[in-house]
Amino acid sequence: MTINNQTEITNILLLGFQNLHNLRSLLFIAILIIYIISITGNIVIISLISTHRQLHTPMYTFLGLLSSSEIISTTNIVPNMLVVIAADGSMLPFTACLSQFYIFSALTNTECFLLTVMSYDRYLAICHPLRYNSIMNFKLCLHLIIWSWVLGFIITLIILVNLVSTVKFCGPNTMNHFFCDLAPILNLSCSDTFIVEIQALLFSVPVIIMPFIFIIATYIFIAFTIMRITSTTGRKKTFSTCSSHLSTVCTYYGTLISVYLVPSKENSPNVKVVSLLYVIVTPLLNPIVYSFRNQDIRTALTKCIHKS
Repeated sequence: MTINNQTEITNILLLGFQNLHNLRSLLFIAILIIYIISITGNIVIISLISTHRQLHTPMYTFLGLLSSSEIISTTNIVPNMLVVIAADGSMLPFTACLSQFYIFSALTNTECFLLTVMSYDRYLAICHPLRYNSIMNFKLCLHLIIWSWVLGFIITLIILVNLVSTVKFCGPNTMNHFFCDLAPILNLSCSDTFIVEIQALLFSVPVIIMPFIFIIATYIFIAFTIMRITSTTGRKKTFSTCSSHLSTVCTYYGTLISVYLVPSKENSPNVKVVSLLYVIVTPLLNPIVYSFRNQDIRTALTKCIHKS
């Protein structure tokens, strides 16, 4: 297709990690192992939550949805990433690239909202335990779940529609990354991308910044409540109910902010490294953290092991 004497690209070349030489096989095996462990761990968490009645609570329902999102998100990126690493670069239809970006970005937004909802759940359970069941009822829980997913996908859809309708892509057709993210896609443009960049920046406020501030605020209230507990055992027990979520939030938002909100050079290898941590390591840590630091999950897992 020709637009203003410029050919619109239909395929892109993902460069991945160049000049790895003998380390390519090692990186391939490491990512494959991490991917398998991550998928298996998240499936185990979903299975435990689905089959154990004591885990049928809002907190674990949100956790199960978070694990589902992690499975879809990593599967959207990792298999093709392994092809890119093995072949030292791989061609990808531009439409497939846009689809990968949409799914990944939408699920990233959804996970931000789910983590925020989980922090609100912990705030109610610790700071207002007597009113918890009346506030966090089935109706509210269902609304929080639906809106987390709907908003996550709608916000990304708005960006994608604006991207496709206002930006022309005519080369180069090489992307110095291992998956299709917004910044690498915009680098393929031969027209002004200012509107899309501003739109993405504005949406980061309700998707990343405001949820993060909300989570910090809830944990400040939780910390004050825990400090008012006179018993040391009581303080430890109360803190243990939210420590897993806090660990997940710190890991998730730490890498998220590093990738999308901290300025960095366009072709800096640090961008790929932090993106790799965000795409691969974070989904792995979620099941590990909740398996080792959550008593209810450990108990349910132990029962399953004994039954088998």
